[in-house]
Amino acid sequence: MATIGIVDTTFARFDMGSVALDEINKNASSRTVRITVPGIKDLPVASKKLLEEQGCDIVIALGMPGSAEKDKMCANQASQGLIQAQLMTNRHIIEVFVHEDEAANEKELAHLMENRAREHAINVVKLLYKPKKLIKEAGTGQRQGFEDVGPLGI
Repeated sequence: MATIGIVDTTFARFDMGSVALDEINKNASSRTVRITVPGIKDLPVASKKLLEEQGCDIVIALGMPGSAEKDKMCANQASQGLIQAQLMTNRHIIEVFVHEDEAANEKELAHLMENRAREHAINVVKLLYKPKKLIKEAGTGQRQGFEDVGPLGI
């Protein structure tokens, strides 16, 4: 049985970790390990620890950068750290960030955070159990959290 790691933050204004866990449980029979860290710059080491110390096969890392310029810079650093952790462990860490300024209001932001967490949780399940499904979806314009845009009509 595969083990899926879930790491989220207290900085986020929506509990994306619980949503991801719910979606994973609906779509796969897997062991899950969840931890919560203060902010997005804590996600890389927490993800790496889940992979190396908790035996996770894949990790979903969820966070919500704020809208200030320094928050965007921190998100970029966290992203680079997640990529580095993937390369060091040779395992996927699916980054799920929702920037606070991606939505026009709080209701839309909560909706986006839930949808993106759920859709990326499905991607985790596909990577582990149904990789050929991802091949079939190549080039189809999938967008996690928003409406899919579809393939180019050329």
